Amino acid sequence: MKKAILGKKLGMTQIFDESGKVIPVTAIEAGPCTVVQVKTVDSDGYDAVKLGFGDVKENKLTKPKKGEFAKANITPKKHLREFRLEEVTYNVGDEIKADIFAQGENVDITGTSKGKGFQGVIKRHGQSRGPMGHGSMYHRRPGSMGSTSTPGRVFKGKKLPGHMGMETVTIQNLEVVKVDLDKNLILVKGSVPGNKGAILKIKDSVKTIKK
Repeated sequence: MKKAILGKKLGMTQIFDESGKVIPVTAIEAGPCTVVQVKTVDSDGYDAVKLGFGDVKENKLTKPKKGEFAKANITPKKHLREFRLEEVTYNVGDEIKADIFAQGENVDITGTSKGKGFQGVIKRHGQSRGPMGHGSMYHRRPGSMGSTSTPGRVFKGKKLPGHMGMETVTIQNLEVVKVDLDKNLILVKGSVPGNKGAILKIKDSVKTIKK
């Protein structure tokens, strides 16, 4: 990873390219982020930067967090995330803005997917239903729980009903369609994980695409 920034999902819209083709895009408020801490191999065993995004009142912070911001001598930030970079060229207090990415670049975006509560196997795992006739008595259930002989148990990993969503999801190779530095906006082609207002990690793509 060579560069990264924190952002907030604002929602989806559409824009038109030069030929008039519609492009669905996600608007992300990317930064400005402040470098809160710089980690090095000598002091911490690896190279990384900790970024802060979004202002917060000091009385909302715990005592350790207050001390961390006081040590860095910066305004308290609501969201903190750490990024391991190949080469750290930042100093504490530096500001990172949306212009670190340019139109046409590909990025990987990590966020928390929407929570969907407790769901059955058809919605959660895409399984097929049973016959819907009145005598079937088997419509949306998860299927066999195992044989009655040895081993008479349910194996680990069987797809069953349960909590769906609220997982960390990374979508790779999303194209940056437009960067608006005045509004700190990055428009990315396609959808990204999370609800409106979700905090996202935007990083340069780890895979290269042959065009």
